[in-house]
Amino acid sequence: MTTGRRSVVRRAPGKLFVAGEYAVVEPGNQAILVAVDRYLTATVTTAEEPGTVVISSDLAPRALHRHWQDGRLAGGDGRTPHVESAIETVSDLLTERGLPVPPLDISISSTLHDGGRKYGLGSSGAVTVATVAAVSAYCGLKLTPDERFRLALLAAARIDPKGSGGDLAASTWGGWIAYRAPDRDQVLDLARSLGVHKALSAPWPGFSVRRLPPPAGLALQVGWTRSPASTTALVSDLHRRTWRGSASHHRFVAATGDLVRAAVTALEAGDGPGLLDQIRRARQELARLDDEVGLGIFTPALSALCDAAEGVGGAAKPSGAGGGDCGIALLDAGAPHDISHVRQRWAAAGVLPLPVRPATEGIEP
Repeated sequence: MTTGRRSVVRRAPGKLFVAGEYAVVEPGNQAILVAVDRYLTATVTTAEEPGTVVISSDLAPRALHRHWQDGRLAGGDGRTPHVESAIETVSDLLTERGLPVPPLDISISSTLHDGGRKYGLGSSGAVTVATVAAVSAYCGLKLTPDERFRLALLAAARIDPKGSGGDLAASTWGGWIAYRAPDRDQVLDLARSLGVHKALSAPWPGFSVRRLPPPAGLALQVGWTRSPASTTALVSDLHRRTWRGSASHHRFVAATGDLVRAAVTALEAGDGPGLLDQIRRARQELARLDDEVGLGIFTPALSALCDAAEGVGGAAKPSGAGGGDCGIALLDAGAPHDISHVRQRWAAAGVLPLPVRPATEGIEP
C-alpha cells in the first residue's frame, strides 16, 4: 500500500455460544453468547484503480481484484463471500443516501485460526462485522452499534439466511449477551422492498440483544478439538431432516428456551451454581438431539472435554454446532488446581486449551 494514504482500521472479537445453539436459528428464540479476545482486523484504504475493490487476506496467497457491475462485485471466485457481501451492503446504503462508493483496498488479518485451521470462534461473523464497520467508517457513515449489526446481518443473510446472527451480535456488542434472532427472510424482504436505509430503522420482529454480567465466581475455559467443523453444513443438515416440525423438535426448542431463560436469570442474579445447572442441562439437550437425529454434534474429543470439567464439579458443553471446533467449560475460579487438572485431561484427550478470555468490548465505533 502507498504510504500516506488515509486508512481506517477496525477489529472485531470472536465469539462462543454459551447456550441456545440450534434453537436460536428460529426467530425469537434466545441464546447466550460471549465475545472473546481473539480478533479479526479489517484495514481499508483507497484502491488505485477507479471502480475497483481489492481484497487481501492473511489466508490468501495473493490479493483479489473485483469490479462493480450493476451494484454487485464481479470477477469473484467465491473465496471471500462475507467480505464481498459486507462491502455490497454498505455500498447499497451509500447509494441510497446519494453518496459515492470509492475504490477500496481492504486487508484482512485474523487471530481466529491456527495456520489456516479455524478455531470455530466465529470468523465469518467477525469478518462481516469488521468489514461493515471499516468500510462504513472509511466512507464517512456514522452508524450506531444497532445499525452496524443490522448491516452485518443483511450481509450475512444474503449468503445464508439460516444463520442466526448471534456471532454478529457478540462481535458488535462484546461481553456476555442475551440474543434473539429476527426472521432473516423477512429482514431480506424489508431491504428489497424498502431499501437498506429504511430497513435499518424498521421494526425487526423477534430481534433483541442485551448485555449480561459475567458469571459470578466462575472461570471460562475453552478447549479446541483441533478438528474444524462447518456450522452451516450442520444447521443445513438439521433443516433438511424430518425431525424439523416434529414433536421432538418442538420439545427441544421449548426445553432449550427454558434453560436459556434460567441461565440468563442466574447470570443476572450472580448465581454461579444455578448457571452451572443450566449449562449441564444444555449439554444434555444437545446430546439428546444428537441421539435422535445423528448429526454428530458430540465427537469423542468434545465428550472428553465435558467429562473432564464435570469431574471437578464444573459444567461443560460443545460451543456452537459441535462436530468439532471448540467446547467451553465453566469452572470454580477459586480452584486453580481443578482448572489445571481439567486442562491436563483435555491435553491427554487431544484437546488444546486455548488462552482466550471474554472480550468486554465489541467492534470499535
